[in-house]
Amino acid sequence: HQHEGPRRVKRAWVIPPISVSENHKRIPHLLVQIKSDKQQPGGVIYSIKGPGVDEEPLGIFSIDKFSGKVFLNAMLDREENDRFRLKAFALDLGGTTLEDPTDLEIIVVDQNDNRPLFRQDVFTGHVVEGAEPGTCVMTADATDADDPDTDNAVLRYSILEQGNAGMFSINATTGEICTARPGLDRETVGVYNLTVQAADMSGDGLTTTATAVIYLEDINDNPPEFTKEEFSMEVEEQVTGVDVGKVFVHDKDLAGSPNWLAKFTILEGDPEGAFAIRTDPYTNDGVLSVAKPLDHEVRDRFELTVSVQNEQGLEPGAPPSPRALATVRVRVKDVNEPPVFRENPRRVSLLEGAPPGTPVTTFTATDPDTRQLQTLTYALLYDPAGWLQLDPHSGTISTKRELLHPSAYLQGGWYIALVLARDDAEPPLSATGTLSIEILEVNDHPPTLQPTAGVVCGRPGRGGNLLLGATDEDRPPHGAPIHFQLSPQHPQLARNWSITRFNGEGLDGVGGLMDGGGSLLTPCPRCSRSDPRGAGRAAPPHPRVPPTALVGLGAARARGRRRALRKGLLQSSRDDMRDNILNYDEQGGGEEDQLFSPRAKPPLRRDAPLSSATPPAPRKLPSSPSDIEDFINEGLEVADSDPSVPPYDTALIYDYEGSGSVASPLSSIVSSLTDEDQDYDYLSEWGPRFRRLADLYG
Repeated sequence: HQHEGPRRVKRAWVIPPISVSENHKRIPHLLVQIKSDKQQPGGVIYSIKGPGVDEEPLGIFSIDKFSGKVFLNAMLDREENDRFRLKAFALDLGGTTLEDPTDLEIIVVDQNDNRPLFRQDVFTGHVVEGAEPGTCVMTADATDADDPDTDNAVLRYSILEQGNAGMFSINATTGEICTARPGLDRETVGVYNLTVQAADMSGDGLTTTATAVIYLEDINDNPPEFTKEEFSMEVEEQVTGVDVGKVFVHDKDLAGSPNWLAKFTILEGDPEGAFAIRTDPYTNDGVLSVAKPLDHEVRDRFELTVSVQNEQGLEPGAPPSPRALATVRVRVKDVNEPPVFRENPRRVSLLEGAPPGTPVTTFTATDPDTRQLQTLTYALLYDPAGWLQLDPHSGTISTKRELLHPSAYLQGGWYIALVLARDDAEPPLSATGTLSIEILEVNDHPPTLQPTAGVVCGRPGRGGNLLLGATDEDRPPHGAPIHFQLSPQHPQLARNWSITRFNGEGLDGVGGLMDGGGSLLTPCPRCSRSDPRGAGRAAPPHPRVPPTALVGLGAARARGRRRALRKGLLQSSRDDMRDNILNYDEQGGGEEDQLFSPRAKPPLRRDAPLSSATPPAPRKLPSSPSDIEDFINEGLEVADSDPSVPPYDTALIYDYEGSGSVASPLSSIVSSLTDEDQDYDYLSEWGPRFRRLADLYG
C-alpha cells in the first residue's frame, strides 16, 4: 500500500457557550443565532434538542428553524439548573443532514437571590459557671444557596444581642461562640440568650438570624445556710420514731444537685443519742426526730446545736457560710404513762399447806408520772385456783385458801398469778405483773409400807424372808429415796434379823423404815417364847410400838424342835409337829425356835390333864392384816393362862396344824420350794397390800 498524504479535516460548525442571568424577566429573550457553513439556495432548516427543549424542564428554550435564532422563554433559577447542554442540527429542505450536530451550552449566571440559612433556629450550649475567657461553647453556622464561587455565598457572623454584660463573642468567619469575660455566675444569671446573624456578600449582602441559648452549669460555690439562728419545737414523752420538727436551710446552688443537697449533724446537747436528724430530699430541710423515748420527769427540755453542709464538697475558693450552725430548742411534753412493775415477774416461795391468811408478798408498781398526783389500785387479773386475796390499795397478797400440793394448777411446783395495777388518770392506764409462787414441799406424809403386815415362814436350818416396799406422797427431798433400817432403839434385833436392799423400790428383809424427814417405824410383835433357862417363868414384857409397823419373823434353826421330840412331847408323826412362838426382840431365842404358823389346829397333848384332854376349838383366822397383832396376843394369853401346860423349859403348844396335813415345812420365800408345794392362796384374801406377796408365792 502506498502511504496516503495528509487529508484536510472538515471543520465542524462550533457555537461558543452562551451566558444568561438567572431571574431574567424579559421573556422571550434572544440568546444566540446559529448558522451553518453550508448555506443552500433553498435554505437550511435548524433545530435544537435536549433538557429545556424536548426534555424536562420542557419549553424553556426554542429556535427559529429558518433563522437559527435561539430564545429564552422562561426565567431561570441557577439554584435549580446552573447550565443546560443542548444539541443543534442543520438540515436541508429535504431533511438531509447538512452538518454533524453541534453542542450548544447555556450557562446560568448567579445572582444574589438567596439569603444565608442557619442550620437550626435555636442553638443550645453549656458552660460551667466561672469559666475562663476564651472557653468555647458552641458553633452557630449557616449556609447560602448561591454560587459558592461568588460573594453571593461568602458569609460573615455577628452577635446582634446578648444583654449588657457582653460575656460572649462569636467568630465572624466560623460562627464559633466563646466566653469573652470572666465572672459567669449561675446563681446570678443562669441562662444567656444570644441573637446571632449571618450575612452573605462578606457581610454586606443578604442576612439572617438565629438564637443561641447558653446554660451555665452549676458548681458548688455556695454553702447551705440556715434561714435563722434558732428553732423551737416540742414533742411528747415516751414516743420513738416521730418527727419533732424541721430546720430550714437555703442553698443558692442548683436545686436537686449534690451541690445543693444538705447534710445535718447534731453537734451538742444530745449525749445519749435521743434525737436523729435527716434531710428532706424534696425541700432540703432538716427533719428532727426522736430516736429514743424521752422522759419528761427526767429531762423536760433539750438545747441542740446543729450544723449543715453539702453532700458535695465546696469548690476551692468558695466563701464559707456565715450560718452553718443553728440552735434547736426542744420541749418535752408530759403525758400520762402506765404504771411499771419494777420486778416482773415477782418470785416468792410458800410452804405447801399454808393456812388461809398467810402473807405471800406485797407486789406493787410505781407511777412514772412523778409530777402528776395519781393513785394506783391493784386487782387480781388471773388466779386460776382462787387461792389468793389482794388488798387493792397496798398490793399486799395473802392466801385465801389452803395451798394444796399436788394440784393441777401447779406447773413444776410453781403457781402463776397475774396482778393488774391501774392509775386514776383520764383515761386510766394499767400494767400487768406476773407473780410466781414456788410451793415448797413439806414432809407431811409418812412413808407407807406395802404390805403393812406379813408372815415369815421357814424350814429348820434355813431362814425366812419377806419383801418390803414403801411409798411416800411427798416430793423430794422429803420423799424418795426411802431408807429401811432395823429399829435403833432395839439393837438386839441385829443378832437374828438383817435387812438388805433388794432393788430400787423395796428391800429384802424386815425392819423399820425412815424417810427423808426422819419418821421411824419399827415392828415389835408380842408373843410367847421357849426359855431353856428354867421352867415356870413368864416371858418379860416386850416394848410396844405403833401397830402400823410390819411384823416380821425369821426362821430359826431346828435345834429346839429336835429337843422337844426327844422329850416325847409331840406325836411321832411328822404332820403332828407343833410350833414354838418366836420372840425376835430378845437375844438368844432364835436358835431354840421352830416354825411359826397361825393356821394350825391344836392336837391332843400327852402332858395335859384329863380335864383338858380336848383342847378348845381352833380360833378363826384374821380377815385383814390389821388383826394379826390381836390374833397373836390372844393366842399368847391362852397359852399363859392354861394351868395344865408343862414348865417353860419344855415345848409350849401354841397352835396345831392338824394331822395328815399335806403341807411340808416352808422353804424360804425368795428361794425355790422343796418337797411338796405349799398353798399360799389365802394371802389374796388379806387385801390389796398383800397382793404382791400373793402374786409371788400364791
